[in-house]
Amino acid sequence: MIALQEINLTENTGIWLAEQLGMPYIHIVPFQQMSPHGIPYGIAILSRHPFIQQETLDLQSQGRFAQFVEIAPNGQSLVFCNGHYYWHPGSHLERDKQVLRLLDWLGQLPPKMPVIAVGDFNGTPETSAIELMRQHFVSAYSAHNGREPDYTCPTPLAGRDKRKLLRHLWRNLIVNHSLKTWHGTLDYIFVNSGFSVKECRLILTKPLTDSSLYASDHFGIVADLNEGF
Repeated sequence: MIALQEINLTENTGIWLAEQLGMPYIHIVPFQQMSPHGIPYGIAILSRHPFIQQETLDLQSQGRFAQFVEIAPNGQSLVFCNGHYYWHPGSHLERDKQVLRLLDWLGQLPPKMPVIAVGDFNGTPETSAIELMRQHFVSAYSAHNGREPDYTCPTPLAGRDKRKLLRHLWRNLIVNHSLKTWHGTLDYIFVNSGFSVKECRLILTKPLTDSSLYASDHFGIVADLNEGF
């Protein structure tokens, strides 16, 4: 299962990636607002397993959504949830509201349903929204490594995009009162008690050809999980 945020809907980047990876099942959710570049964008889940159901949640701020799919790769159903949450430096009430909506939504699933909730939460580990998530889920990276990664964003790719670079500089000025390059952990894989974590690590941490050409302005996170109570 792969979760993507900020897919380019004009260029169908989510569909292209699914085709390259041989993942025939894809659930795409467009956002109600354009990206900062004026490009239609959204989120997507890619899967090699067919969907039993797929659902969407309006996060009611910044035109953003969360999504989930239910699959049963070994005959046991599980829910895989993806989201891209409110962008603002530090803790913010709107992000907290989005996460509370998410928790209420996922809380309506059967009590013993294994759930994976991933995404770009746009909040560092000490922010209130991440604390809310930890009340119901465990961070796979922290569970396996004893702490969250030093940072997941930005990679040097952000320097190629002057608008994103200015956003990162502004964020650092507001939060840390510094114009030095900001780095922070914004991306997580959360799991409930239906899973144990075998491994969790960062991926896509190296450039492709030159020193600034990365797959994304965020690193990826991958987890290997065991299902079962």
